[in-house]
Amino acid sequence: MKYKALKEQFSQSLEEIYHEQESSGLFYMALQKVAGSTRMQFLEQQQQEVAPQIMDTMLSLLEDLCAGKPIQYIFEEAWFYKLRFKVNANVLIPRDETEELVDLIIRTERGKGLQKGRLLDIGTGSGCIAIALKKNLPLFDVSALDVSDGALAVAIENAKSNDVSVTFILGDILTYSSPHQYDIIVSNPPYVKNDERSDMHQNVLDYEPHTALFVSDDDPLVFYRAIADFALHNLVKGGRLYFEINEYLGREMVALMEAKDFSDIQLIHDLQQKSRMLSCVR
Repeated sequence: MKYKALKEQFSQSLEEIYHEQESSGLFYMALQKVAGSTRMQFLEQQQQEVAPQIMDTMLSLLEDLCAGKPIQYIFEEAWFYKLRFKVNANVLIPRDETEELVDLIIRTERGKGLQKGRLLDIGTGSGCIAIALKKNLPLFDVSALDVSDGALAVAIENAKSNDVSVTFILGDILTYSSPHQYDIIVSNPPYVKNDERSDMHQNVLDYEPHTALFVSDDDPLVFYRAIADFALHNLVKGGRLYFEINEYLGREMVALMEAKDFSDIQLIHDLQQKSRMLSCVR
């Protein structure tokens, strides 16, 4: 089989799961990983025969993709803020909107001239937020909390591979207490309501950890409320709290932060013009 035909097989096999542009992107990602070929190199060699070993590996990957397994879990690798992260079934795949949250924090804190301090990431998962912030705000003392042993094992490995020092803490923010004061607290906690499951891609539902995604429809702000209460005791006066939020609960989040007497509450849109971030000051 020639490379061009292999790409067409990817597109045809995945058409019920992914849009054509997405399946094309998956093909190029797989080809780069398996054969070391870039998109430009593919265009040059698309009429060439695929080597048997490459063919076998690519078809095996296609089988996993057809089953809905995300390519990041197949390769156990994802890129976030120009850094490589290990990912597996214990952690969520880092999202583009979370990169925007990290970028917001870096721009805001640099703009304020805050060069060093203490920072806590609550619900760290793969460690992507904490590690990216430590990499870009190197003078900060960064800690990261998660309730999952499996997630922390991944995060520790990611900190080592990205050559940063982060203190990882096993704990549940619903019951966690700390003697430390922080200049910045950030969290991307579970925020997807169960009644929103039908809007989600099946590969997310089948493979990503539900405890890191979903909250009860009866109390979707449970983690935000707990984090806000924690921040009232553990965020320095004038310190800033940052959240990634459910795009449909922006108004409720602002009301919650107002009720907790936070100031300078900002509801921030992502690049898709969705209310995805909130920041406020103690």
